[in-house]
Amino acid sequence: MDELSEFKRNVLEYLRQPLEDGFVSISRTRQSVVFPSQFTLVASTNPCSCGYFGDPIQPCSCSPHQRQQYWAKLSGPLLDRIDLQVAVNRLKPEEMTRQSLGEASAVVRERVAAARDRAAHRFREDSQIRCNAEMRSPHLRQFCSLDEGSRNLLEGAIRRLGLSARAMDRILKVARTIADLGGAETLQNQHIAEAIQYRTIDRLQ
Repeated sequence: MDELSEFKRNVLEYLRQPLEDGFVSISRTRQSVVFPSQFTLVASTNPCSCGYFGDPIQPCSCSPHQRQQYWAKLSGPLLDRIDLQVAVNRLKPEEMTRQSLGEASAVVRERVAAARDRAAHRFREDSQIRCNAEMRSPHLRQFCSLDEGSRNLLEGAIRRLGLSARAMDRILKVARTIADLGGAETLQNQHIAEAIQYRTIDRLQ
């Protein structure tokens, strides 16, 4: 979904159930039906109406009230259901002209496949769970236990950012995936810290 903030708020709110539950319920006078709806949502939006809020070169022409109204369409409950929130800043001229190959897709694919295999092994006795994103509260308690340092880090982020319980669960799921990508059996400080950094919008509010 491009220009997410340009959609009507009531349309965006309809995304909450399928994002959370993986199905859509439609009720009419004589019938109610349920449709499976598991999908990956990839969305983008500008930081404000003019598109330059936070830009290091072009100043923003929006007032604080205009920026607040722009983001008002994206409710807290909807943002809670988006696992990764990443700000994409303007590239510097030297970054645009530099020919950097980066990491090969085949290497990334191998690392992702290995992480998926770790998750599949973890949930081998539960046919209802296939990956970390599908974990519920009992799974989080079992597979995302925290040591004192990680717990203090997470609690500090919850207080500082005003995170909900749902957002905390999302952080734990992302941290578990980060640990799997690195081949770690248990969650560590760096996994929690990186997962918190992916709550960009929460940190900007």
